[in-house]
Amino acid sequence: MAKAHRSKNTLKSTLEQHKARLGKKKEELERASKQSAEREKQKKKKGKGKAVQRSPIIPFSITDRILLVGEGNFSFARSLFSHPVLRSLPPENVIATAYDSEEICYEKYPDAQEIVEGLRAKGVVVLFDIDATALEKYSVLKGTQWDRIVWNFPHAGKGIADQDRSILSNQVLLLGFLRSVSPFLAPGPPPSIRGRRKKKSDDDSDEEEQESGDEETHTLSTRGTVLVTLRNVPPYTLWDLPKLAKSPPTSHQDNPKYSILRSFQFHRESWPGYAHRMTKGFVEGTGTGADREKLSGKEAGEDRCWEFYLAPSE
Repeated sequence: MAKAHRSKNTLKSTLEQHKARLGKKKEELERASKQSAEREKQKKKKGKGKAVQRSPIIPFSITDRILLVGEGNFSFARSLFSHPVLRSLPPENVIATAYDSEEICYEKYPDAQEIVEGLRAKGVVVLFDIDATALEKYSVLKGTQWDRIVWNFPHAGKGIADQDRSILSNQVLLLGFLRSVSPFLAPGPPPSIRGRRKKKSDDDSDEEEQESGDEETHTLSTRGTVLVTLRNVPPYTLWDLPKLAKSPPTSHQDNPKYSILRSFQFHRESWPGYAHRMTKGFVEGTGTGADREKLSGKEAGEDRCWEFYLAPSE
């Protein structure tokens, strides 16, 4: 009987020890799991806010024929030949134009004359008094066709205080430009972007092409494209450039329809020596993001370039 009692106690003791070991093992597993979860949390925390670094999109190649309109001080034209990707760009492939007369241009932008002289010495054609909404008027451009027609930061520059009237004035300007350039775009099949990603806009069901990092820009021998860069903040977003291009108002029957190839962030700092100038002329401190925002009191926002091509005939 005593022996049986001892056996019972031994079994009970063994079970309790086993239970204790299991409890200890469970605690160790839970502790390890918590530590692993904490490490993952810390990893995510460290990585949070770090945007994926993508190379800025350069929408040109050294074989492109490029027409620049609405140049201010011509620093963007100059930057084309300084960019590492485009240093072999033939000067004869580029015509740079300004709306102002040469005299007014030099008055408004003190650095323009030196830049223009450098471009002309290189062999670039520089033209003044060119209205981007009436390119067909100029014999020097007659019969020319371009792979890229570029207008950076278009603005009517009329100083209209009323926002609605100002928006309308700039929409008329953009529609005139899109109509004017259409006969000057090189013909060919629609261009395409390799590795692109579509993102639905908030407006209706329109879709716009967004950058997706490094990508092959265009296939060879495609139809020419129009590139327009604007600030991606109000009131510029209220001009509704994508919709004007895709679906011009019925009151503008002569305006062609465009398709959106893509939109992408325009990085001013990617263009060596480029300094944006306002339509009204040079204002101290407007060359870089922080300075230009201080002047207006607005929050900083990105610059966005929209690239269009003539829509296939329906």
